[in-house]
Amino acid sequence: MPKIPRPSKLSTAQIKQMFEIFEKADPEPKGELDYINNFTLLVAVVLSAQATDKGVNKATKALFEAAPTPEKMVGLGVEGITEYIKSIGLYRNKGKNVFSLSQKLISDFNSKVPSNRKELESLAGVGRKTANVVLNIAFGQPTIAVDTHLFRVSNRTGLAIGKNPLEVELGLEKNIPPQYLLHAHHWLILHGRYVCKARKPDCANCIISEVCAYEGKTG
Repeated sequence: MPKIPRPSKLSTAQIKQMFEIFEKADPEPKGELDYINNFTLLVAVVLSAQATDKGVNKATKALFEAAPTPEKMVGLGVEGITEYIKSIGLYRNKGKNVFSLSQKLISDFNSKVPSNRKELESLAGVGRKTANVVLNIAFGQPTIAVDTHLFRVSNRTGLAIGKNPLEVELGLEKNIPPQYLLHAHHWLILHGRYVCKARKPDCANCIISEVCAYEGKTG
């Protein structure tokens, strides 16, 4: 693990201004995965790996109606879970993971989703990124889950520079003012999904364009 994050290309004042703009535009940003409790949130995030939120929501609507608890999920069995999620990529392996993590929640955590990273990462299909999403949304912890959107936006804007997700995560935690950390994950992922896109960023309609350090701005 890198001990010292790389310097941001933005000044402290520019970073503060960036998040003031985000907050003004969307004071309470929300994720786009559908869920009904902490357990279904965990399952939804596990299923979202290498899949779109829209695709996951389409598959989990019926799944969560049938199995909103670890006990009911285990009751479906691997094949039963798989039948609900077969429209999602890697569905066979994901079905096994959902069944396994449900079993462990029952046996080790009294059917409750744990609120710390180490215990979350002990569950099948749960890595650092998934754990950070759950900790942020379910438990209000100021964690940042670096997916492809956050990785791109952080490097492109100059907010946090890194060669891998962990380097970017540490840079974001260091550079973002504490009062904005709770919502930073959602602001950045939504910005990357709808504005600062991979192939061609929509700089003409970007609310943070004036503080962005990207040299290849469009429009």
